[in-house]
Amino acid sequence: MKGTYLKFYLHENRHHRHLLAYEWLLEQARSLGIQGGSVFKSIAGYGRHGVLHEDHFFELANDLPVEVVFVVSTEQSEQFLSVIREANLPLLYVTMPVEYGTLP
Repeated sequence: MKGTYLKFYLHENRHHRHLLAYEWLLEQARSLGIQGGSVFKSIAGYGRHGVLHEDHFFELANDLPVEVVFVVSTEQSEQFLSVIREANLPLLYVTMPVEYGTLP
């Protein structure tokens, strides 16, 4: 099948509507019928402000970058991005066309 690889970048302690933002994204995806999603925590990274976050600096350890990833149909990607826009949750995201499927 052809679809979209949808990836969001955010900090692990970022909140939206009283939830961690990555939890909110997973809940929204599930409510849209998206069959799976994953959250990956970085060991180090920096964003647009240039601040380096690493897991061995105690004061920044709870603010590491995370990636939230989904493989979805093009329609689901467009619908999901629309929900996020309507919720006023500014996020950096990447989409890539993919071919995906399951093996027996």
